[in-house]
Order: sequence, then structure tokens, then C-alpha cells
Amino acid sequence: MKLSIVIVNYNVRYFLEQCLRSVYRALDGIEAEVFVVDNHSADDSVTMVRTQFPEVKLIANQDNPGFSKANNQAIRVAKGEYILLLNPDTVVEEHTFQKSIDFMDAHPEAGGLGIKMIDGKGEYLPESKRGLPSPWVAFYKIFGLSSIFPRSKRFAKYYLGHLSEDENQEVEILAGAYMMMRKKTLDEVGLLDEDFFMYGEDIDLSYRILKGGYKNYYLAESTIIHYKGESTKKGSLNYVRVFYKAMVIFAEKHFSSNYARFYSLFINLAIYLRAGAAALARILKSISLPLIDVAVLYGGLYYIKEYWEHNHRFIQGGEYPDALMLYAVPAYIAFWVLSLFLNGVYDKQVRISQIFRGLALGSVAILVVYSLIPEEWRFSRAIIILGALWAGLSLIAWRYAWSLLASKPILVSGQRNSRVLLVGEKDELSRVSSLLQSYQPQNSFSAWVSSDANYDDPFVGSIKDLPDLVRVFNIDELIFCSANLSSEAIFKAMRDLKDPNLEFKIAPPESQFIIGSNSIHSQGSWYTQDFNRIDKPENRRAKRLLDLSLALVFIPISPLMIWFMKRPIAFLGNVFAVLLGLKTWVSYAEDPQNGSLPKLPKGVLELDLTLRSNQNDARLKRQLNQLYAKDYRWQKDLAFIWRFLRKLGN
Repeated sequence: MKLSIVIVNYNVRYFLEQCLRSVYRALDGIEAEVFVVDNHSADDSVTMVRTQFPEVKLIANQDNPGFSKANNQAIRVAKGEYILLLNPDTVVEEHTFQKSIDFMDAHPEAGGLGIKMIDGKGEYLPESKRGLPSPWVAFYKIFGLSSIFPRSKRFAKYYLGHLSEDENQEVEILAGAYMMMRKKTLDEVGLLDEDFFMYGEDIDLSYRILKGGYKNYYLAESTIIHYKGESTKKGSLNYVRVFYKAMVIFAEKHFSSNYARFYSLFINLAIYLRAGAAALARILKSISLPLIDVAVLYGGLYYIKEYWEHNHRFIQGGEYPDALMLYAVPAYIAFWVLSLFLNGVYDKQVRISQIFRGLALGSVAILVVYSLIPEEWRFSRAIIILGALWAGLSLIAWRYAWSLLASKPILVSGQRNSRVLLVGEKDELSRVSSLLQSYQPQNSFSAWVSSDANYDDPFVGSIKDLPDLVRVFNIDELIFCSANLSSEAIFKAMRDLKDPNLEFKIAPPESQFIIGSNSIHSQGSWYTQDFNRIDKPENRRAKRLLDLSLALVFIPISPLMIWFMKRPIAFLGNVFAVLLGLKTWVSYAEDPQNGSLPKLPKGVLELDLTLRSNQNDARLKRQLNQLYAKDYRWQKDLAFIWRFLRKLGN
């Protein structure tokens, strides 16, 4: 047997399905076997593989032993001359495997082979080729010198930036997303080191291949997509810690003791520096918009106060007390900013109507409180009204100006519907259009592009016309039907259409999903019928606001409510647990597969209360949980709480 392909999967069912479809298209004419090692996924990956790909040799683990152990499970029983470690979040070209095998056959000194990788935007991934992460190489990478000097042989050695990405190259380190090796080489140098749970195992094995007298190569003659799931987590403390700890294990294994101690000290320092910088960046990003609003509002209110007291104040010669700007105006601003937050104004994009609604509700709240406070603290209703008018004009104005200048605007005039081009042939385009209509019915424009240069109605053009079509129709999204297009043609179109605001997606044949995005962890990475997902920011806020509101209502009336509760003490405990965010009033029914759903606190009331005699039916509970997660309404929570009011002491 020529080739054994090993794919380790964990909770990425849709990507795995697309990967396997591309794999089997690329295996035409090659004697091969395909292993899928599933690390106890909770998203029905195992069922999908068994039903749709019965020819796959499936290893279904009952726990998650880590990436290295899972790969080794398959490698030990593999029969191929070559072993390929392949990530599930990849798509390969039709000739990728044949070109890789031909290269390895022509280079008997080659122990390992990597490949050119692009992300879901068509951008080249620099980790396709890497150098050995010695202390200085790691230093240049961690402190950004490799980014400042991306072509430097010295500073950019981590990604071998001085070597062309379009030519085959001898390299030091291969990426675990696509790592082809001779079985003979692995028998000599050993399998993946199982001390590495995740990250670093590819560096270790690549280095051992070099120490075994073989060479590693980078193949530029073929390309794969790597959706690169870890990309969205690189700012997190957990990622930084796990990744760099793997580097410490590598150093202790391969460097001298003194060298390893220095490396370990340096890496641990880097962990805290990177984690601190990442945490600071997240904080600044989250508070930047509110801080700008606070500055704009305070500055405007100061000049409104100055103008009003010198031109329109009825108390002749009087001035407002200092307390107005010291205490009252900050309080007004706090009301407005809080109301804006609750209305979703600090999401990535915001509609003008949200700003008006937030300011209106905040102004009403200010005026209500104003009417209740003592007379000496009532400085001027005119300041409040003029301040609200200033807020409406200024907050929209600066966001509009930013939207004109920025490539990713934060202000939209309304809910902007996507403008989509679908590329393929009639039968498949009709099927995918129906899917798209059920998943994303609000598209404002949708048209068909032929995969053949000879076309007629209803096509607006052919694939060779894509650059002009995208520009003329102001397209947001391209969907390729892979049943009619080769992966090579899709990848070429993605590389040719380099636009940061253009989304690419692929519709695999005979599938009920459409995949895209840069990352397997990004929201909107794939289309499924998600309706009104509970993990949308506005739904998260609505659910939390409902929790807090009810808890605050229940506290003063609890002396009455406890007479109706089956467990009054537990009810009081639940009220305060919800206030603190430790619990939510309504949550999922208990099920082992809840790990694949958006996270929620433990529920005071669980959804399986509606099942009554069928509360032990795992299938029904799973369906209830999935429906709740993808079609959330706070009104449903309220109705559910009213129905089971007496059980709030559960």
C-alpha cells in the first residue's frame, strides 16, 4: 500500500466531512487507506463517519488522549509506505497526494514533506515552512521582529521568510496540519512524542527526522486550505501557556541542560509578557468605544453648560454649581452608556436605530430619577434634553466618519443583507441556492456564475469573470460548489480575489452545509439552520438582563413567594446565585453532549421539565437543547418560568 492518511478529529464534524470528501477525490488511482481517530467528540462526528464514509478505518476513543497519542494509535496499524498526518480542518487539491508521493519517490533522502497552505481567505500561511525554534529564533518571533522584518534571513527564520513560498525548498520544521513521512523513517526515529498533548509534537518529530539523517522539504507545487482553528485563540492565556510550555518540553529534550534552563526561563517570561499584552489588548478593545463616547459626551455637555448658563439661564448672574460637572453629568453619561450597551451599540457593527433607542431609553431613565431626587440636585432639565440631542448627533457623526475611513465600518444604516455570488453549474447551484435560502433568507442579492466559459441565462458570467463581477455587483460573499469545480480552481480564484472584506465559502456535494471563514472557531464559520442563536451578543445580553430583572423583582416579594415554593430556602439561594451569575433561570437539560452547544450556567429550571414522563429520553432532551440553543427568545424563558414558577426552589 502506498499511502496511509491519519486524521485526528475533535468536535469539527462539518469540517471533517468536507475534508474527507476532498481526500477521496484526491485518492483517485492511489492505493491508500484513511484513518479517522476521534477523540470523544460530542457533535456526532463518529456517526457521520460511519454512515457517510464506511470505508474509513475509524478509531473512536472514549476520552481525549491528545493529538500525539491519537495519531500514534493509527500509525501503529498503518500499512502505507508513506504516512500522512492531516488536520480535519483542511481541504486538499485533486492532485495533492500524487504530487507529494511523486516528490518523495524522487527524493529518497526526504524523511518528511510539508505543503503550501492558505487560510479560508486565500491568504498564504507562513507556518507552511518553518525553521528550528532556537532561543534567538523564538526571541525574534515572540517580540515581533519577524513581523517587522518578514524577509530577513536572521529575524524571520521562524517562518523562513527569506525563502520563496512559490518554490520547493529544503526546510527544518514541518506543520502538523499536513505532514507526510516515510513509514521507514518513523520506524527509525520513533513516532510522535506523547509528552506533547497539543502543539510542539510536529516540531519535535521534524527535528528527530533531521537528526536521523533525513531531510525535510516544503512542496510549493500544490496547495491546501487550512482553516487553522487555533488562530482565534492565540490571544488567550491558555493558548500562550500551552504553546510555549510545549517549547519548553522541546528544549529540555533536545538542548543541553544549561541551554534548556535559559530557554525555559526565557519562554516563561514570554508567556507572562504575551499573556499580559493580550489581556491588556482585550481590555482596551472592549472599552475603547465606550471611552470615546464618554469623552465626546462630557466635552459636549461641558460646552452646553457653559453656553446655557451665560445665555439662557433664568437666574441672572448665576452659575451652575461645580457639582453639576463633577457628579450629575457623569451620572447622566453613565445612564446613557449603560443603555447604549444594553441595546447592543458596542457590538462590532451597530445600526443608527440602536443608538437612538439606547439614548431615548437612557434619557427617560435620567428624567425619571431626576424627578425623584431632592431639589438641590436638580440642576437643569434643559441640560439633560440638550445633552441627549448632542449625544444623538455626535455619537452617530463620529461613527459615520470612522465608517468612511475604516475598512471594517462600525456603523451601518440598517441590517445589511449579504450580496452573494454562487459558482457552479445549474443542478448544483439550484440545490445550494435552496440551502442558502433556508439558512440565510435575508440576502439582498444573489446571482449564479458558471464554472464553464460558455454560459447563457440565468448566469451573469463565468468563473474567469469573477474579479469584474465582484467589483460590479459589490459582492460580500462567494460560494463555490465543489461538485462542479476542482479544488485547484477554487483555490486559484481565492488567491486571485484578495479582498479582506470578501468571504469565501465552499458547498461540498451532497451535503447540507456550506463551510467558510478563516477559523473553525469563528462565528459563522459554517451555515446551518441557526435561526436566532443563543450565543449572539444581543441574546446573551437579553438573557442576562432577564435573569437580573427577575432576581431583583423576586427579592422584595420573596416573603410572599416562599409560601408557594416547594423548597423556599433553596429558592432564596437560587435568587442570589442568579444575581451573581452562578446560575440562570432557564438552561439546558442535562446531557453528555451539551459540550458542543454554547456554554450556559447551570439552570434553576431545566428544559426537560416539559417532558414529564419522558425525562429520561436522551434523544428528546438533546433535541430540546439544540432547538433552545439555535432559536432563542427571552419571551420563551419568561413563559417557561411562569409555567414552572413553583419549581424555582429546585
